[in-house]
Amino acid sequence: MLSNLLQELALAEGYGRKHVVLDEARLNENPVDRLSRMIKYLFWDGLTRKIDAEGLEVICADPKNSTADHSPRIYIPFGEDEIFQYYENVAITRPHLKLQVESLPKDITPEYVKSINDRPGILTLAMTKHIDDKGNNTFKGVPFVVPGGRFNEMYGWDSYFETLGLVVDGRLDLAKGMVDNFVYEITHYGKILNANRSYYLTRSQPPFLTDMAMKVYERLPPNENTGEDGKGENEKWLAKVICAAIKEYHTVWMSEPRYDPVTGLSRYYPTGLGIPPETEASHFDHVILPFADQLGLSIKEYAAKYQNKEILEPQLDEYFLHDRAVRESGHDTTYRFEKRCAYLATIDLNSLLYKYEIDICEIIKEIFNNHFVSNDGTIVTSEVWFERAELRKEKIDKYLWNEEKGLYYDYNTVTCQQSVYESATAFWALWAGCASYEQAEKLVKISLPKFEVLGGLMSGTEESRGSITLDRPNRQWDYPFGWAPHQIMAWRGLENYGFMTEARRLAYRWCYTITKSFVDFNGVVPEKYDIVTLNHQLQVEYGNVGTDFKFVPREGFGWMNASYQLGLSYLTTLMRRALGACTNPEVFFNRNRTTGDIIKPTLSE
Repeated sequence: MLSNLLQELALAEGYGRKHVVLDEARLNENPVDRLSRMIKYLFWDGLTRKIDAEGLEVICADPKNSTADHSPRIYIPFGEDEIFQYYENVAITRPHLKLQVESLPKDITPEYVKSINDRPGILTLAMTKHIDDKGNNTFKGVPFVVPGGRFNEMYGWDSYFETLGLVVDGRLDLAKGMVDNFVYEITHYGKILNANRSYYLTRSQPPFLTDMAMKVYERLPPNENTGEDGKGENEKWLAKVICAAIKEYHTVWMSEPRYDPVTGLSRYYPTGLGIPPETEASHFDHVILPFADQLGLSIKEYAAKYQNKEILEPQLDEYFLHDRAVRESGHDTTYRFEKRCAYLATIDLNSLLYKYEIDICEIIKEIFNNHFVSNDGTIVTSEVWFERAELRKEKIDKYLWNEEKGLYYDYNTVTCQQSVYESATAFWALWAGCASYEQAEKLVKISLPKFEVLGGLMSGTEESRGSITLDRPNRQWDYPFGWAPHQIMAWRGLENYGFMTEARRLAYRWCYTITKSFVDFNGVVPEKYDIVTLNHQLQVEYGNVGTDFKFVPREGFGWMNASYQLGLSYLTTLMRRALGACTNPEVFFNRNRTTGDIIKPTLSE
């Protein structure tokens, strides 16, 4: 009650009120209802950004890159002349911004991206034309949601999970805008970016666009007008998105070096050069130090010469290749990918691409009557996409599935060996639907118990992570940490194969972790948790985003917010009541372990 009172007073002060009348029910509010309400009506708005004259002051700030010139700077895609003129006018009419406007070249090469790393800037996203108060044509940025904290831009795979949460909360326009911004990125930058900063131009992230688009399309209001073919504005919008997804599929994920022609599978293999700039100044000191010592140079001197190619060092080239690949995977960092990520055909990426192939197949067949016109005018049918999906499934079974262990593993395309790291991304095959029912049963019966702990689904097993020492510290995507994307993907995957008891059980564990932290720590909703000890105060690289606020949280963290709203949808009424009372999962499940009735829905549910 005291925590709720403090939060309500802080909110009232934020609205400029000197007095506030509070109903006692607000102070006694059920924590589940309170957090869900705050996410829906406060957090999403707190995380919403747009790139235009009004939004630039907030979006230009970038606390990640501490070594470069941080003058406010925006990069405009080649050929976007109207947009370039718009921002030049913004720079003139709003001199306090000190905005620098630069145009990107037609061909964005790794060499070019490296050359502007000392002049980082935001990359423009989709805009719509408007008439201002004076009757002049102008532009407004299409809004989007950022993860939060130091992640103050639109991220790749974060945006998918945020969109799922937005859809649950009825924020359809904002969810649709997220998809539109991704289409803009593919059109003008060649890929869905790691995030829309200049130093991410060579790097993508796990691809979710087709499912993301369908989650929005299925909820769009009916077309007001349709053509002779029965298609309306909704289908035109969807066709534009699918054309972009097909382009991304072919030019990013099915082209070398990301595509491995031997296995027929794909890898995280970005084409950047040099030292990734979006880190703390000392982040790579331990890596560079041995090479610097050999030449009698300081770390700073060696790094400068290496960046300028005055020093050529293949070992460092390979190290940074894998480091960038880890960042492209979204799992930065983990011992699963240490010094080998770019060589791995991973179960997560290939499950996602299987889902692309199946989604495109079904969309063409069911929505476009098996007659889809691509951007170049060619007719695309569903059969070719079904064949691609079937071929990928065969490759996944051949290279990634381990029948004995009942788990999917990554495959090293250089050493031609299956990895031994046990990752929660194995359950992504259930989400994508590329596992047989027999494989799904083995995943649930043999492998799921290795990952399930008090607070949810672990990123990886303790055995896979290995021992932790001063010289070998924890990595944030390993045991004992749990992350929202892995929970959501597992819930959906288990649901796809009829394992609703397991899906509900995992959802309860995760929602309990979030609720307990929210109650005990004045409303905190962070980026991740230690789900063994149920702790958000973590001694791990990068810390924990979402914990730095005064009096009242106003943002939470993007995909954590989404996971809570989605997780609640899996709970029965009885489970939600128990969650509101902060009932420990082990107590809750042990109470009815013999019948399992506690997690079965009522007839009405």
